[in-house]
Amino acid sequence: MKNYWIAFLLLVGTCLLSCNREDVTASDSTEEAAEVLTLSAARVAVASDSVTKQNCKGKLTAVEISALPSAVTTYIQQTYPTSTIKLASADEKGNLIVGIIVDDQPKALLFTAAGTFVQELSHYQKKAKLTEVALTDLPATITAYITTNYSEATIQKAGKNADGVYFVAIKTGDSIKVLRFDATGTFVEELTKEARSKKRH
Repeated sequence: MKNYWIAFLLLVGTCLLSCNREDVTASDSTEEAAEVLTLSAARVAVASDSVTKQNCKGKLTAVEISALPSAVTTYIQQTYPTSTIKLASADEKGNLIVGIIVDDQPKALLFTAAGTFVQELSHYQKKAKLTEVALTDLPATITAYITTNYSEATIQKAGKNADGVYFVAIKTGDSIKVLRFDATGTFVEELTKEARSKKRH
């Protein structure tokens, strides 16, 4: 009988540990999905903003926040002391666009290659800020597209910007992808996942 109870307690303990690991994994996965979703929307907003189109040349490439010129980080620290730098990109001429969060509001700033401030992106906030969409409220066209084209995927998070554009984070295996759909629920593109990086000022 004693051996039975020991075996039972070991079984219960194993189940509890297993369940706790699954809970942590699910939570981490959801948090990562939310972060990737936010960054994806931010990068799309940077690339499509009218200021970017007028002032920048060629394709934007990601820049490590730690590699930003001190003139850029100093300007942001002095002008937006409570901000967090979320992303940075450079065009073919070296112009820099830096996305920041200020009081929970996204802003993007354009700098020259030397780090001199030029201007704030005009419509960035409208396109970058997402309102969470409950997964049950996603249009049927979106869920049908995902079911058909990503049959092994699970939807993790979804959001919509002020233009009605949907960003949906899905998980396939250990990978999180973000899909963009227009306001009608029509698929636009699969976005490349960007590495998460944060720097607070």
